[in-house]
Amino acid sequence: MDFTLTTLRAFLTTLQNSGYSFLRVDEFASGMTVPERKVVILRHDVDRNPAMSLDVAYLEQKLGIRGTYYFRTIPETLDESIIRQVHAMGHETGYHYEDLSLVTRSAGYSRQRFRNTGSDETKEAEMVAAAFGSFCHNLKRIREIVPVNTVCMHGSPASRYDSRLLWKYFDYQELGIIAEPYFDISLDSMLYLTDTGRRWDGSSVSVRDRMYTRDEEYYWKWVRKPATGSAMAISDIGKTLSDLNSFRSTYDIIRAAQAGKLPDHLLITLHPQRWSNHWYEWFAELVMQRVKNHVKLFINRSGLWRQ
Repeated sequence: MDFTLTTLRAFLTTLQNSGYSFLRVDEFASGMTVPERKVVILRHDVDRNPAMSLDVAYLEQKLGIRGTYYFRTIPETLDESIIRQVHAMGHETGYHYEDLSLVTRSAGYSRQRFRNTGSDETKEAEMVAAAFGSFCHNLKRIREIVPVNTVCMHGSPASRYDSRLLWKYFDYQELGIIAEPYFDISLDSMLYLTDTGRRWDGSSVSVRDRMYTRDEEYYWKWVRKPATGSAMAISDIGKTLSDLNSFRSTYDIIRAAQAGKLPDHLLITLHPQRWSNHWYEWFAELVMQRVKNHVKLFINRSGLWRQ
């Protein structure tokens, strides 16, 4: 079956046997250049069930692989012991931020408040300012547990607000953050693979974990502008690379690696809660994700959260 720890081990070892080495996001960001050798930048979004991240982190440690784990700060995910254990294994730990979504649904900063005052631009700036305060607070909370050098947006599909809007008004580098993968990693020569939707071709059921065909003019007012070719401003070269390398299952990617058909540079996002050898966890994730996929497909087709 797909999306088991056994399958994940086969996936990672196949990449190793095909000549790929693994980098954390901060290791790649420190140089901001694509190595000549085959390389995988390995990212994990810990959306929920943080205990399952320990299984994935330990599996990778045994294989000699280090990656980056982004943790949310909601109570069911912010487990200090688990975060410390993942970090102690040699993995990078970062903040999986969703502060614009958190602020706009909180009691103190209701959406109604932002609707009723000022122009659209004023309301947006007010929302973002509140969200940035939340971001700084939550970043400090995680940094009290482990060092944090990179951050990555959590999509929050139930919210109409994209938390990456913070960087229209602020710059995360001023907080000592060296990279945000959606902004700072060019996909011109790097294939982005994500298990969003519990599949590897889930762009139709992804609200925000996708690539945007926006030109430089779109971002001219933004304080933090995305790198050319990044997921926030994908180029024709990057889009073509993605279109030519579409996979449904993990086994499809394994076969492509064995045949030498994968690009030399890969950016892979895993959601640890999807990968389990326990049938009840595996089945519960399958059912939940199918429901979520229908909801997200509706959101995308209806244009409900367009901004």
